[in-house]
Amino acid sequence: MVTGGGTGLGRAMSLALAEAGADVALAARRIDKLEETAREIRELGRKAEAVPLDLTDPASIGAAASEAGRAVGPIDILVNNSGISGAGWASDLPLEEWDQVMATNLRGAFLMSQAVGREMISRGSGVIVNVASVAGMVGVKMLSAYSASKGGLIMLTKTLALEWARHGIRVNALAPGYVLTDINREMFTSEAGERMIKAHIPMGRVGLPEEMAGALVFLASDASSYMTGTALILDGGQSAK
Repeated sequence: MVTGGGTGLGRAMSLALAEAGADVALAARRIDKLEETAREIRELGRKAEAVPLDLTDPASIGAAASEAGRAVGPIDILVNNSGISGAGWASDLPLEEWDQVMATNLRGAFLMSQAVGREMISRGSGVIVNVASVAGMVGVKMLSAYSASKGGLIMLTKTLALEWARHGIRVNALAPGYVLTDINREMFTSEAGERMIKAHIPMGRVGLPEEMAGALVFLASDASSYMTGTALILDGGQSAK
């Protein structure tokens, strides 16, 4: 099950899991985008289902987890990918925007992990991958809410890993740096964006969604069978400075 599986990182991750042999339930608010990705997955010969999900609504989370299980079978892998940014100077950030970022990025991931994790506990196995961010490890101007939510997600990853290891459940995180998507393409291809990239990323470019997919499959598979509670960084060297 991949939240936010219809576009950007979520789409690339969903397709990579399908290529590796998984049936995939894709969950988000925009069903039209989910359906597009689901069709691509079916063309690969795997089952796929688009599931409506509002991560700010606990009832929607429970319903989505149940529907995903009915559609593709027991959820062996949960990818908490959905997130929003909420950019702005901390001194001016409205409380409503802070709350919305936290409700989606952190509380939503917790509630989804809880809903799916209970079933995993009953089976004695499962994998959860939380899509965090390098911004959850280093301070980033104008991203106070986003950075705090992703930092909290990394600590949630570690805590769930400690609590659920005895149930055969592994919990890890991906921490991408800047990744090119339709939402940020205009900014990254501008002169200011290119200057920022050269100043902050040793590799001199942003990542592509497809470049995150291999790491996800690694964390979701038995190739990482002795890893839990880890945040795997993919940032072109940004955090090494």
